[in-house]
Amino acid sequence: MSERTYVVTGMTCEHCVNAVTEELGRVDGVQAVDVDLESGRVRVAGTDYSDAQIAEAIDEAGYELAGAGTER
Repeated sequence: MSERTYVVTGMTCEHCVNAVTEELGRVDGVQAVDVDLESGRVRVAGTDYSDAQIAEAIDEAGYELAGAGTER
């Protein structure tokens, strides 16, 4: 399992956090999502998912990916 951290812009409240978490949770291979509203950082853990899939899910939730995934 790997973890990647992304930067997402446009999130302002818990509804935003829930929308991003829900969409990312639908991506095949994603096993855990942790959103830090204050920093805009989103940690995604899982296997066999791509940055493109994450970007698409974030877009679907109505937000913008500002920083590519950095692996931990």
